[in-house]
Amino acid sequence: MKTTLEDTLLASIRTIPDYPKPGILFRDITTLLGNARAFRRAIDELVHPYVGLKVDKIAGIEARGFILGGAIAHQLSAGFVPIRKKGKLPHETVRVAYSLEYGLDEMEMHKDAVAPGEKVILVDDLIATGGTAEGAVKLLSQMGADIVAACFVIDLPDLGGRRKLENLGVDVRTLIAFEGH
Repeated sequence: MKTTLEDTLLASIRTIPDYPKPGILFRDITTLLGNARAFRRAIDELVHPYVGLKVDKIAGIEARGFILGGAIAHQLSAGFVPIRKKGKLPHETVRVAYSLEYGLDEMEMHKDAVAPGEKVILVDDLIATGGTAEGAVKLLSQMGADIVAACFVIDLPDLGGRRKLENLGVDVRTLIAFEGH
């Protein structure tokens, strides 16, 4: 019997209750990454809408966005741009502050990572409140990137992150959703 993409992904994502704090259900994709079939299906599904579209760069948000983004960049013959927490990149950077559920943080990328007008897809494993993704969109926009889309394996729709990015004019693609947080 052939399983649907949703069934495959749901079965391969581990849920850890009360992590990182009580009341949170943490959606852990490391089990998906370790499942060759699920990982391949997720990457294929994230890549599919952009095949044939000239995409210059895939920007991945630290850390799981690096894994997904690298695979997507390979499939689309695009370059890869790491977006990292501040202080982790060795060359001249541009930085932006962004909101977290519990405060503020900063992320950065190399100043020469994206040229004005380059078509970029933003990638991470999960979108929740959208603070991190919104920061990444602002960082890429500051450098003149044309943000084609933002892609995530998981959406937590109750937390409103997808809506936040769509309000910025970004097309958002997710593969599965978990209600609640």
